[in-house]
Amino acid sequence: MFEQRILSYGIRGVTLVAVVLGGLFLARPTGGQGPDNDPGVQLGPRPFYLVDDMDDSELKTALQQCVEGPFYRTSFSIGHRGAALMFPEHTRESYIAAARMGAGIVECDVTFTADRELVCRHSQCDLHTTTNILAIPDLAAKCTQPFTPAVLDPETGEVMEPASAMCCTSDITLEEFLSLTGKMDASDRAAQTVEEYLGGTANWRTDLYAANSGTLMTHADSIALFQELGVKMTPELKTPNVEMPFEGDYTQEAFAQQMIDEYKAAGVPPANVYAQSFLLDDVLYWIANEPEFGAQAVYLDPRSLGENFDSNNPSTFSPTMQELVDQGVQIIAPPMQFLVTLDDTGAIVPSAYALAAKEAGLDIITWTLERSGPLTNGGGSYYQTVTSVINNSGDMYNVLDVLAQDVGILGIFSDWPATVTYYANCMEIE
Repeated sequence: MFEQRILSYGIRGVTLVAVVLGGLFLARPTGGQGPDNDPGVQLGPRPFYLVDDMDDSELKTALQQCVEGPFYRTSFSIGHRGAALMFPEHTRESYIAAARMGAGIVECDVTFTADRELVCRHSQCDLHTTTNILAIPDLAAKCTQPFTPAVLDPETGEVMEPASAMCCTSDITLEEFLSLTGKMDASDRAAQTVEEYLGGTANWRTDLYAANSGTLMTHADSIALFQELGVKMTPELKTPNVEMPFEGDYTQEAFAQQMIDEYKAAGVPPANVYAQSFLLDDVLYWIANEPEFGAQAVYLDPRSLGENFDSNNPSTFSPTMQELVDQGVQIIAPPMQFLVTLDDTGAIVPSAYALAAKEAGLDIITWTLERSGPLTNGGGSYYQTVTSVINNSGDMYNVLDVLAQDVGILGIFSDWPATVTYYANCMEIE
Protein backbone atom coordinates (compact mmCIF):
# COMPACT_ATOMS: atom_id res chain seq x y z
CA MET A 1 0.00 0.00 0.00
CA PHE A 2 2.88 2.35 0.82
CA GLU A 3 4.49 1.93 -2.63
CA GLN A 4 1.13 2.23 -4.38
CA ARG A 5 0.40 5.57 -2.73
CA ILE A 6 3.86 6.90 -3.57
CA LEU A 7 3.21 5.91 -7.20
CA SER A 8 -0.18 7.61 -7.02
CA TYR A 9 1.50 10.81 -5.89
CA GLY A 10 3.99 10.55 -8.74
CA ILE A 11 1.11 10.46 -11.20
CA ARG A 12 -0.13 13.74 -9.76
CA GLY A 13 3.32 15.26 -10.20
CA VAL A 14 4.18 15.38 -6.49
CA THR A 15 7.23 13.80 -4.92
CA LEU A 16 7.35 13.21 -1.18
CA VAL A 17 10.37 13.63 1.04
CA ALA A 18 9.75 11.85 4.33
CA VAL A 19 11.61 11.40 7.59
CA VAL A 20 10.61 9.14 10.48
CA LEU A 21 11.66 10.56 13.84
CA GLY A 22 10.69 8.45 16.85
CA GLY A 23 7.23 7.67 15.46
CA LEU A 24 6.56 11.21 14.18
CA PHE A 25 6.30 11.06 10.41
CA LEU A 26 6.99 14.30 8.57
CA ALA A 27 5.94 14.58 4.94
CA ARG A 28 6.57 17.50 2.61
CA PRO A 29 5.80 17.78 -1.11
CA THR A 30 8.79 18.92 -3.13
CA GLY A 31 6.66 19.87 -6.12
CA GLY A 32 3.60 22.11 -6.34
CA GLN A 33 3.32 24.37 -3.29
CA GLY A 34 6.64 25.47 -1.86
CA PRO A 35 7.78 25.12 1.73
CA ASP A 36 6.89 28.73 2.52
CA ASN A 37 3.15 28.10 2.19
CA ASP A 38 3.03 24.34 2.92
CA PRO A 39 4.59 23.57 6.29
CA GLY A 40 4.21 19.83 5.77
CA VAL A 41 1.90 17.38 7.49
CA GLN A 42 2.75 16.32 11.04
CA LEU A 43 0.34 13.98 12.76
CA GLY A 44 2.04 13.55 16.13
CA PRO A 45 1.38 10.52 18.37
CA ARG A 46 -2.40 10.66 18.86
CA PRO A 47 -3.60 8.73 15.78
CA PHE A 48 -1.13 5.95 16.57
CA TYR A 49 -2.34 5.88 20.18
CA LEU A 50 -5.95 5.57 19.01
CA VAL A 51 -5.16 2.74 16.62
CA ASP A 52 -3.31 0.89 19.38
CA ASP A 53 -6.32 1.45 21.66
CA MET A 54 -8.72 -0.28 19.27
CA ASP A 55 -10.02 -3.78 19.90
CA ASP A 56 -8.57 -6.35 17.53
CA SER A 57 -10.35 -6.19 14.17
CA GLU A 58 -9.74 -6.13 10.43
CA LEU A 59 -9.96 -2.34 10.55
CA LYS A 60 -7.30 -2.13 13.26
CA THR A 61 -5.01 -4.37 11.25
CA ALA A 62 -5.53 -2.24 8.14
CA LEU A 63 -4.82 0.99 10.02
CA GLN A 64 -1.68 -0.50 11.56
CA GLN A 65 -0.24 -0.97 8.08
CA CYS A 66 -0.13 2.79 7.57
CA VAL A 67 2.15 3.85 10.41
CA GLU A 68 4.87 4.94 7.97
CA GLY A 69 2.52 7.00 5.80
CA PRO A 70 2.73 8.82 3.50
CA PHE A 71 0.70 11.49 5.27
CA TYR A 72 -0.67 14.39 3.30
CA ARG A 73 -3.39 17.00 3.28
CA THR A 74 -6.93 15.85 2.52
CA SER A 75 -10.24 17.67 2.15
CA PHE A 76 -11.88 14.79 4.03
CA SER A 77 -10.23 16.21 7.17
CA ILE A 78 -11.90 19.48 8.24
CA GLY A 79 -10.43 21.59 11.04
CA HIS A 80 -13.31 22.37 13.43
CA ARG A 81 -12.56 25.89 14.70
CA GLY A 82 -8.98 24.96 13.82
CA ALA A 83 -7.55 22.37 16.21
CA ALA A 84 -9.72 23.17 19.21
CA LEU A 85 -8.93 20.06 21.25
CA MET A 86 -5.72 21.69 22.48
CA PHE A 87 -5.51 25.16 20.90
CA PRO A 88 -7.78 28.14 21.63
CA GLU A 89 -10.46 27.95 18.97
CA HIS A 90 -10.61 30.38 16.05
CA THR A 91 -7.12 31.70 16.63
CA ARG A 92 -4.25 31.94 14.20
CA GLU A 93 -2.38 29.30 16.18
CA SER A 94 -5.32 26.90 16.05
CA TYR A 95 -5.76 27.33 12.30
CA ILE A 96 -2.07 26.74 11.58
CA ALA A 97 -2.09 23.64 13.77
CA ALA A 98 -5.06 22.25 11.83
CA ALA A 99 -3.32 22.74 8.50
CA ARG A 100 -0.14 21.13 9.83
CA MET A 101 -2.22 18.11 10.82
CA GLY A 102 -3.42 17.66 7.27
CA ALA A 103 -6.79 19.43 7.34
CA GLY A 104 -7.59 20.31 3.74
CA ILE A 105 -10.49 22.53 4.84
CA VAL A 106 -10.49 24.84 7.87
CA GLU A 107 -13.44 26.61 9.49
CA CYS A 108 -13.97 30.23 10.48
CA ASP A 109 -17.30 30.75 12.23
CA VAL A 110 -18.37 34.24 11.19
CA THR A 111 -20.05 36.89 13.30
CA PHE A 112 -19.85 40.69 13.51
CA THR A 113 -18.65 43.47 15.81
CA ALA A 114 -20.39 46.65 16.92
CA ASP A 115 -18.96 48.40 13.84
CA ARG A 116 -20.20 45.57 11.60
CA GLU A 117 -16.83 44.03 10.84
CA LEU A 118 -16.69 40.27 10.37
CA VAL A 119 -14.65 38.21 12.81
CA CYS A 120 -14.08 34.53 13.61
CA ARG A 121 -15.97 33.33 16.72
CA HIS A 122 -18.09 30.25 17.31
CA SER A 123 -20.85 32.40 18.79
CA GLN A 124 -21.54 36.09 18.74
CA CYS A 125 -21.73 35.94 22.53
CA ASP A 126 -18.90 33.68 23.68
CA LEU A 127 -16.12 36.19 24.41
CA HIS A 128 -16.52 35.64 28.15
CA THR A 129 -15.47 31.98 27.83
CA THR A 130 -13.13 32.10 24.81
CA THR A 131 -11.11 35.28 25.48
CA ASN A 132 -9.67 37.36 28.31
CA ILE A 133 -12.24 40.16 27.94
CA LEU A 134 -13.42 39.92 31.56
CA ALA A 135 -9.85 40.56 32.74
CA ILE A 136 -9.79 43.93 30.94
CA PRO A 137 -11.99 46.27 33.02
CA ASP A 138 -12.68 48.85 30.30
CA LEU A 139 -13.92 46.14 27.91
CA ALA A 140 -15.64 44.03 30.56
CA ALA A 141 -17.75 47.07 31.35
CA LYS A 142 -19.17 46.92 27.82
CA CYS A 143 -20.35 43.31 28.10
CA THR A 144 -24.05 42.57 27.70
CA GLN A 145 -24.00 40.91 31.12
CA PRO A 146 -21.16 41.60 33.57
CA PHE A 147 -19.50 38.90 35.62
CA THR A 148 -21.62 37.67 38.51
CA PRO A 149 -19.98 35.32 41.03
CA ALA A 150 -21.52 31.98 41.91
CA VAL A 151 -23.81 31.64 44.87
CA LEU A 152 -22.55 28.81 47.06
CA ASP A 153 -24.22 26.96 49.88
CA PRO A 154 -22.45 28.34 52.99
CA GLU A 155 -22.35 24.92 54.63
CA THR A 156 -21.61 22.51 51.78
CA GLY A 157 -20.01 24.79 49.20
CA GLU A 158 -22.42 23.39 46.61
CA VAL A 159 -23.20 25.70 43.69
CA MET A 160 -26.71 27.08 44.12
CA GLU A 161 -26.44 29.57 41.25
CA PRO A 162 -23.52 29.30 38.81
CA ALA A 163 -21.19 32.16 38.02
CA SER A 164 -22.21 33.93 34.82
CA ALA A 165 -21.36 36.57 32.27
CA MET A 166 -22.15 37.36 28.63
CA CYS A 167 -19.82 39.25 26.35
CA CYS A 168 -20.61 39.59 22.65
CA THR A 169 -18.63 40.66 19.62
CA SER A 170 -21.41 43.17 18.99
CA ASP A 171 -20.60 44.80 22.33
CA ILE A 172 -17.22 46.05 21.10
CA THR A 173 -15.50 47.46 18.01
CA LEU A 174 -13.13 45.58 15.73
CA GLU A 175 -10.14 47.39 17.24
CA GLU A 176 -11.22 46.34 20.71
CA PHE A 177 -11.87 42.77 19.56
CA LEU A 178 -8.35 42.45 18.14
CA SER A 179 -6.86 43.61 21.44
CA LEU A 180 -8.16 40.44 23.13
CA THR A 181 -6.34 37.15 23.57
CA GLY A 182 -8.01 33.83 22.86
CA LYS A 183 -8.15 31.10 25.49
CA MET A 184 -9.58 27.61 25.74
CA ASP A 185 -13.38 27.72 25.69
CA ALA A 186 -14.24 27.13 29.34
CA SER A 187 -15.44 28.70 32.57
CA ASP A 188 -15.64 27.72 36.23
CA ARG A 189 -19.29 27.64 37.30
CA ALA A 190 -18.26 27.88 40.97
CA ALA A 191 -16.08 30.97 40.42
CA GLN A 192 -16.03 33.75 42.98
CA THR A 193 -13.64 35.95 40.99
CA VAL A 194 -13.03 36.77 37.33
CA GLU A 195 -9.69 35.00 37.52
CA GLU A 196 -11.39 31.80 38.67
CA TYR A 197 -14.13 32.15 36.07
CA LEU A 198 -11.58 32.29 33.25
CA GLY A 199 -10.35 28.82 34.23
CA GLY A 200 -12.33 25.61 34.06
CA THR A 201 -10.62 23.93 31.10
CA ALA A 202 -11.69 20.27 30.92
CA ASN A 203 -9.05 17.89 32.24
CA TRP A 204 -8.86 16.10 28.88
CA ARG A 205 -8.00 19.36 27.11
CA THR A 206 -5.03 21.59 27.98
CA ASP A 207 -3.98 25.19 28.55
CA LEU A 208 -0.48 24.39 27.32
CA TYR A 209 -0.94 26.31 24.06
CA ALA A 210 -3.19 29.03 25.46
CA ALA A 211 -0.78 31.10 27.53
CA ASN A 212 -0.86 34.59 25.97
CA SER A 213 -0.76 33.17 22.46
CA GLY A 214 -4.36 33.07 21.20
CA THR A 215 -4.27 35.53 18.29
CA LEU A 216 -7.82 36.49 17.30
CA MET A 217 -8.69 36.80 13.62
CA THR A 218 -10.93 38.87 11.43
CA HIS A 219 -12.76 36.91 8.77
CA ALA A 220 -10.65 38.63 6.11
CA ASP A 221 -7.46 37.72 8.01
CA SER A 222 -8.58 34.08 8.11
CA ILE A 223 -9.07 34.09 4.35
CA ALA A 224 -5.56 35.45 3.81
CA LEU A 225 -4.09 32.88 6.19
CA PHE A 226 -5.96 29.99 4.59
CA GLN A 227 -4.76 31.11 1.16
CA GLU A 228 -1.20 31.14 2.50
CA LEU A 229 -1.64 27.68 4.02
CA GLY A 230 -3.17 26.34 0.81
CA VAL A 231 -6.38 25.04 2.42
CA LYS A 232 -10.01 25.35 1.41
CA MET A 233 -12.40 27.30 3.58
CA THR A 234 -15.72 26.59 5.30
CA PRO A 235 -17.13 29.71 6.94
CA GLU A 236 -20.25 29.32 9.05
CA LEU A 237 -22.55 32.32 9.12
CA LYS A 238 -23.45 32.28 12.80
CA THR A 239 -27.03 32.92 13.76
CA PRO A 240 -26.92 36.33 15.47
CA ASN A 241 -27.69 36.61 19.18
CA VAL A 242 -28.80 40.19 18.69
CA GLU A 243 -32.07 41.13 17.05
CA MET A 244 -31.86 41.55 13.30
CA PRO A 245 -31.84 43.93 11.56
CA PHE A 246 -28.99 45.04 13.84
CA GLU A 247 -29.41 48.69 14.79
CA GLY A 248 -32.39 48.84 12.46
CA ASP A 249 -30.71 48.50 9.06
CA TYR A 250 -28.11 45.68 9.07
CA THR A 251 -30.20 42.79 7.78
CA GLN A 252 -29.52 39.05 7.79
CA GLU A 253 -29.26 39.22 3.99
CA ALA A 254 -26.65 41.98 4.22
CA PHE A 255 -24.70 39.87 6.73
CA ALA A 256 -24.85 36.82 4.42
CA GLN A 257 -23.76 38.87 1.43
CA GLN A 258 -20.93 40.59 3.31
CA MET A 259 -19.40 37.21 4.13
CA ILE A 260 -19.39 36.12 0.49
CA ASP A 261 -18.12 39.52 -0.66
CA GLU A 262 -14.96 39.08 1.41
CA TYR A 263 -14.11 35.89 -0.50
CA LYS A 264 -14.76 37.62 -3.80
CA ALA A 265 -12.58 40.56 -2.78
CA ALA A 266 -9.75 38.16 -1.93
CA GLY A 267 -10.08 36.36 -5.25
CA VAL A 268 -10.95 33.01 -3.70
CA PRO A 269 -12.49 30.59 -6.23
CA PRO A 270 -16.03 29.62 -5.19
CA ALA A 271 -15.00 25.96 -5.49
CA ASN A 272 -12.69 26.51 -2.50
CA VAL A 273 -15.47 27.79 -0.22
CA TYR A 274 -18.10 25.74 1.61
CA ALA A 275 -20.37 28.38 3.17
CA GLN A 276 -22.43 26.97 6.05
CA SER A 277 -25.49 28.00 8.02
CA PHE A 278 -28.09 26.50 10.34
CA LEU A 279 -30.60 28.89 8.77
CA LEU A 280 -32.10 27.47 5.58
CA ASP A 281 -32.90 31.01 4.44
CA ASP A 282 -29.16 31.83 4.41
CA VAL A 283 -28.41 28.81 2.20
CA LEU A 284 -31.29 29.67 -0.12
CA TYR A 285 -30.06 33.29 -0.27
CA TRP A 286 -26.65 32.14 -1.50
CA ILE A 287 -28.21 29.74 -4.00
CA ALA A 288 -30.34 32.56 -5.44
CA ASN A 289 -27.89 35.48 -5.23
CA GLU A 290 -24.43 33.90 -5.33
CA PRO A 291 -25.05 30.68 -7.25
CA GLU A 292 -21.37 29.79 -7.66
CA PHE A 293 -20.97 29.83 -3.89
CA GLY A 294 -24.48 28.47 -3.33
CA ALA A 295 -23.71 25.38 -5.37
CA GLN A 296 -21.77 23.92 -2.47
CA ALA A 297 -23.35 25.77 0.41
CA VAL A 298 -23.76 23.51 3.45
CA TYR A 299 -27.05 23.29 5.30
CA LEU A 300 -26.28 22.56 8.95
CA ASP A 301 -29.37 20.54 9.68
CA PRO A 302 -31.27 21.97 12.68
CA ARG A 303 -34.02 19.37 12.28
CA SER A 304 -31.81 16.87 14.12
CA LEU A 305 -31.85 19.12 17.19
CA GLY A 306 -35.64 19.06 17.59
CA GLU A 307 -37.40 17.22 20.41
CA ASN A 308 -39.40 14.96 18.11
CA PHE A 309 -36.57 14.11 15.73
CA ASP A 310 -35.71 10.43 15.28
CA SER A 311 -32.84 9.65 12.92
CA ASN A 312 -34.41 6.26 12.16
CA ASN A 313 -37.90 7.61 11.48
CA PRO A 314 -38.14 9.58 8.20
CA SER A 315 -41.59 10.87 9.13
CA THR A 316 -39.83 13.20 11.60
CA PHE A 317 -37.72 14.80 8.85
CA SER A 318 -39.46 18.08 8.07
CA PRO A 319 -38.84 19.38 5.48
CA THR A 320 -38.08 16.08 3.78
CA MET A 321 -34.75 15.38 2.13
CA GLN A 322 -36.39 15.65 -1.29
CA GLU A 323 -37.97 18.98 -0.41
CA LEU A 324 -34.52 20.32 0.47
CA VAL A 325 -33.13 19.09 -2.84
CA ASP A 326 -36.04 20.66 -4.70
CA GLN A 327 -35.06 24.01 -3.16
CA GLY A 328 -31.50 23.65 -4.45
CA VAL A 329 -29.70 22.33 -1.37
CA GLN A 330 -26.87 19.99 -2.37
CA ILE A 331 -24.92 19.39 0.85
CA ILE A 332 -26.40 18.63 4.25
CA ALA A 333 -24.51 18.48 7.55
CA PRO A 334 -26.04 16.78 10.59
CA PRO A 335 -24.11 15.82 13.74
CA MET A 336 -22.45 12.47 13.23
CA GLN A 337 -24.52 10.51 15.76
CA PHE A 338 -27.59 10.79 13.55
CA LEU A 339 -25.88 9.15 10.58
CA VAL A 340 -25.28 5.84 12.35
CA THR A 341 -27.22 3.28 14.33
CA LEU A 342 -26.90 -0.35 15.45
CA ASP A 343 -28.39 -3.30 13.62
CA ASP A 344 -29.80 -6.41 15.29
CA THR A 345 -26.31 -7.88 15.67
CA GLY A 346 -24.90 -4.76 17.35
CA ALA A 347 -22.93 -3.68 14.28
CA ILE A 348 -22.64 0.02 13.43
CA VAL A 349 -24.58 0.75 10.22
CA PRO A 350 -25.99 3.80 8.39
CA SER A 351 -29.14 5.28 9.91
CA ALA A 352 -32.41 5.87 8.09
CA TYR A 353 -31.42 9.56 7.99
CA ALA A 354 -28.19 8.73 6.14
CA LEU A 355 -29.97 6.45 3.70
CA ALA A 356 -32.70 9.03 3.01
CA ALA A 357 -30.16 11.79 2.38
CA LYS A 358 -28.21 9.67 -0.07
CA GLU A 359 -31.37 8.46 -1.81
CA ALA A 360 -32.40 12.08 -2.36
CA GLY A 361 -28.99 12.83 -3.89
CA LEU A 362 -27.63 14.95 -1.05
CA ASP A 363 -23.93 14.97 -0.25
CA ILE A 364 -23.14 14.78 3.46
CA ILE A 365 -20.58 16.48 5.69
CA THR A 366 -20.73 15.75 9.41
CA TRP A 367 -19.48 16.91 12.82
CA THR A 368 -17.65 16.55 15.21
CA LEU A 369 -14.91 13.99 15.93
CA GLU A 370 -12.53 14.48 18.90
CA ARG A 371 -14.97 16.66 20.84
CA SER A 372 -16.05 14.14 23.44
CA GLY A 373 -13.00 13.45 25.58
CA PRO A 374 -12.14 9.82 26.45
CA LEU A 375 -14.73 7.36 25.14
CA THR A 376 -14.42 4.79 27.91
CA ASN A 377 -18.00 5.33 29.11
CA GLY A 378 -19.93 5.36 25.85
CA GLY A 379 -18.69 8.60 24.32
CA GLY A 380 -21.43 11.06 25.23
CA SER A 381 -23.80 12.86 22.86
CA TYR A 382 -21.84 12.39 19.63
CA TYR A 383 -22.04 8.62 20.12
CA GLN A 384 -25.52 8.42 21.64
CA THR A 385 -26.95 6.22 18.87
CA VAL A 386 -24.17 3.62 19.18
CA THR A 387 -23.14 4.07 22.80
CA SER A 388 -23.44 0.40 23.76
CA VAL A 389 -20.50 -0.52 21.49
CA ILE A 390 -18.26 2.39 22.51
CA ASN A 391 -15.87 1.55 25.37
CA ASN A 392 -12.47 2.93 24.35
CA SER A 393 -11.19 5.96 22.50
CA GLY A 394 -10.03 3.85 19.56
CA ASP A 395 -13.68 3.06 18.86
CA MET A 396 -13.99 6.44 17.15
CA TYR A 397 -12.22 4.85 14.19
CA ASN A 398 -14.97 2.21 13.96
CA VAL A 399 -17.57 4.97 13.72
CA LEU A 400 -15.45 6.97 11.26
CA ASP A 401 -15.03 3.91 9.05
CA VAL A 402 -18.80 3.44 8.74
CA LEU A 403 -19.28 7.14 8.05
CA ALA A 404 -16.64 7.05 5.32
CA GLN A 405 -17.24 3.67 3.71
CA ASP A 406 -20.96 3.00 4.24
CA VAL A 407 -22.56 6.43 4.60
CA GLY A 408 -20.15 7.98 2.10
CA ILE A 409 -19.60 11.37 3.72
CA LEU A 410 -17.59 14.02 1.88
CA GLY A 411 -15.70 14.94 5.04
CA ILE A 412 -15.87 15.33 8.80
CA PHE A 413 -15.10 18.17 11.18
CA SER A 414 -12.67 17.29 13.94
CA ASP A 415 -11.23 19.14 16.92
CA TRP A 416 -7.94 17.30 16.23
CA PRO A 417 -7.60 16.91 12.45
CA ALA A 418 -4.62 14.52 12.64
CA THR A 419 -7.01 11.77 13.75
CA VAL A 420 -9.06 12.07 10.56
CA THR A 421 -6.06 12.72 8.32
CA TYR A 422 -4.46 9.45 9.41
CA TYR A 423 -7.57 7.46 8.54
CA ALA A 424 -8.15 9.27 5.23
CA ASN A 425 -4.54 8.86 4.12
CA CYS A 426 -4.56 5.19 5.07
CA MET A 427 -7.76 4.61 3.10
CA GLU A 428 -6.56 6.83 0.23
CA ILE A 429 -9.44 9.28 0.61
CA GLU A 430 -8.50 12.64 -0.83
